[in-house]
Amino acid sequence: MYRLWDMGLKLWEAGGGVRLLAGVAVALLVAMLVVWLVFPESSPEQARDFEECVELVQANFSPSEEFGHLMTGCNARFAGRRKPGGGYTYYDFMQDKNFDIAGPNPTAEERKRIDREYIGYLDVQRREQVSADLARRQNERLWVEMERARQPVGPPMVLTPANPAAASARHDKPKPPQCADDSLSCSLSKITTAVKNAFASSNKTKQ
Repeated sequence: MYRLWDMGLKLWEAGGGVRLLAGVAVALLVAMLVVWLVFPESSPEQARDFEECVELVQANFSPSEEFGHLMTGCNARFAGRRKPGGGYTYYDFMQDKNFDIAGPNPTAEERKRIDREYIGYLDVQRREQVSADLARRQNERLWVEMERARQPVGPPMVLTPANPAAASARHDKPKPPQCADDSLSCSLSKITTAVKNAFASSNKTKQ
């Protein structure tokens, strides 16, 4: 490294700008090669799962904006999380459920199984929603019927005639007495009525 730096200074003193840039680029490449050979698994990109990726980020980077991006990258690269007894688990937030998986990320078959479970989950949710709506409508109907039963019963309806005076007059008019034709009182009544009618007709004729 010291020789590369010394060579860069000599190129700078000689005024070789292009050669200086080329020397700096070579020095950077050599430095990266040395780091990769000495620390082969020190980069988060070399991590095998989420937990190892987080450990590498925390060990080699201080909290900063780049630190946050690297942690987000670990979360995006690995969907699974280590289980205490070995293996990995995948959390599906759509179902709020954990699934056991073989590696740090679900395989194609494991994703198909998770999707099938999600379809069943949606069907259960739909049926529960329908049942809840039906129960709510039944409760509302029962409440309305209870409210109707609590209302007091009004007084009995009374039907009154449109013209009470005329109806009273009709009820107050005396009915003619009924009697047998061969009785003396009926005969006298009939004679009296006939005489009155005769006098009434003669008076009308004179007028």
